Amino acid sequence: MSFPFKAADYPSSPGCYLMRNKDGRMIYIGKSKNLRSRLRSYFSKKHTHKKIIQLVQEIASIEVVLVNNEAESLLLENNLIKKHKPPFNRALKKDNSGYAYLQLTAEPLPRLDVYYRNRTGKAHPRELTAPQRLGPFKNARFRDALLEFVTEHYGLRTCKTMPKKVCLLYHIGKCSGVCEEKISKQEYLSHVDQASVLLAHRGKALIQTLYQKMDDYASRMEFEKAQQMLVSIRNLEQASDKQIVDREAFIDQDVIYFGSLHAMVAKVQAGMLTDFQLYKLEPCSENACDQFLMTRYANEMPDELIVNRLTDRKKVQQFFKTKRRAPLLTEPKRGLKHDLLQLCKHNYEYRIEHLSPASR
Repeated sequence: MSFPFKAADYPSSPGCYLMRNKDGRMIYIGKSKNLRSRLRSYFSKKHTHKKIIQLVQEIASIEVVLVNNEAESLLLENNLIKKHKPPFNRALKKDNSGYAYLQLTAEPLPRLDVYYRNRTGKAHPRELTAPQRLGPFKNARFRDALLEFVTEHYGLRTCKTMPKKVCLLYHIGKCSGVCEEKISKQEYLSHVDQASVLLAHRGKALIQTLYQKMDDYASRMEFEKAQQMLVSIRNLEQASDKQIVDREAFIDQDVIYFGSLHAMVAKVQAGMLTDFQLYKLEPCSENACDQFLMTRYANEMPDELIVNRLTDRKKVQQFFKTKRRAPLLTEPKRGLKHDLLQLCKHNYEYRIEHLSPASR
């Protein structure tokens, strides 16, 4: 029996869709800037590709996760595919695929390199002491251009194995030649520190820093370098879509939006959004929110709980103090955590609207 698809059940907004078979197994994960249009294409077209025909025949349910923009849908799809590894997804399953960071290596004489995070939902021990990173980049071409720019600008080495003599890159002015001590190790490490400061900036702050460096070049009449900097700035401005679904963090968080009768829980593991689940609250209970937290997190809990409201905060905190490891309890009014709550609310409202009468 084919899946009873109704276009009106799905929003015309960006997000990811998760398809399951009759056994509840995740079989395909996709993304779109218009979920309704993308999902309609599976059921309104006559497909000729055998794999798509088979996929459509196996679909028993479709769950959607709403996000704020196309950039977030790309990154979330990447994370979800690596976590669930659906059989009909061929791409993005490997750890070294998808959207990468730039980071300075932990070598005695560091270099800038492409880095792929562990996206299984568990923080890798190596990530707990991670060097400075910038990313993730949804545009690999721009990522590689920025890597080349920073490497050349600060004279960083590119060789994985340090040679004994300088190579062509030194002779054409693209490397400082630290291998043959054309500059001292201390001077090279000073260049690395400057690159680290640049990578520490995010979004607009990074763009402002690059503009300042461009002006410095122009004031010294180094117009070729100023022009190169301007090209990098333009590329960065085009690639700097705000996103909150994949970021650097070394803790696990649960984001909980409490409605009147239900709670939506979003799991954020090591900075990566990985799941949304809707739960029913205890009916006719004044402290249903507090009770939900103390019941759900009685044994296992993340490092932080981000909530939109509590009835008796002191009571909940006292409860967690009796545990071996109490989570941080946060009710944000602004900033990134508030943005995560708003995204949780957005998904809550969509799920509630489409709940069956029996589940309400």
